[in-house]
Amino acid sequence: MLLTFVTYCAVGAIAGILAGLLGIGGGLVIVPMLVYVFALNNIPAELTMHLALATSMASIMFTSVSSFMAHHRRGAVHWDVVRRIVAGILIGTFLGSCFAAAMSTNFLKVFFVIFLYVVAVQLLLNKKPKGGRELPGKLGMFGVGNGIGVVSSLVGIGGGSLSVPFMLWCNIPVHHAIGTSAAIGLPIAIAGTAGYIVNGWNVATLPQYSFGYVYLPALVGIAAVSVLTAPLGVKLAHSLPVDRLKRIFALLLFVVATKMLLGVI
Repeated sequence: MLLTFVTYCAVGAIAGILAGLLGIGGGLVIVPMLVYVFALNNIPAELTMHLALATSMASIMFTSVSSFMAHHRRGAVHWDVVRRIVAGILIGTFLGSCFAAAMSTNFLKVFFVIFLYVVAVQLLLNKKPKGGRELPGKLGMFGVGNGIGVVSSLVGIGGGSLSVPFMLWCNIPVHHAIGTSAAIGLPIAIAGTAGYIVNGWNVATLPQYSFGYVYLPALVGIAAVSVLTAPLGVKLAHSLPVDRLKRIFALLLFVVATKMLLGVI
């Protein structure tokens, strides 16, 4: 049990750094690692993906606060953008988590694998959207928030892989897009966690120490460490060659996605 908890802490350390450094959401690492650890601990296969997604979303509540506060101190959070998109984010993420709870583990794994491949290609090519327009109006921001929320809940991330490119397209500088994305991650995490708790509340086969689909031992280990490492990731983002690191991380995502896909097949 102690070794398993240490593993959860290690996952949290990596997730926190990635959340601050790359602005892509630690869920891309948390979810596959939790699926692997849950399988080692004999948690029923039909529940591993639901538990991993829910626990990842819950951990982002802690990671995002630590991350966006560090970005805020550097003046890199556009709070006007957060205010305009938050309603769509909350509704889209909650509805997405309800949909995910009704899906099979294999469906969720395949969706997650496809998303990993898309993100990996995006990172590897490093093609940043050209700032071609201003932010959309209220209805447009609501729709964008819905879309980001739904996809984020289905893959257990804080939305950075979607919100950062969107903000770059809308002429927001890259460091500010990453900082604002970290702030948007909090309402995504809150709504997604609530949805997974509500939809998992009456599932009889959940392991002990589950709160809905949120697995508390993993959440404690991840959250306890990720809040400490997220500010480190922010600091590194302003001093390291982030583009080169993204390409390396992209190759890792290809490996992880392929391994998960082979597991489904």
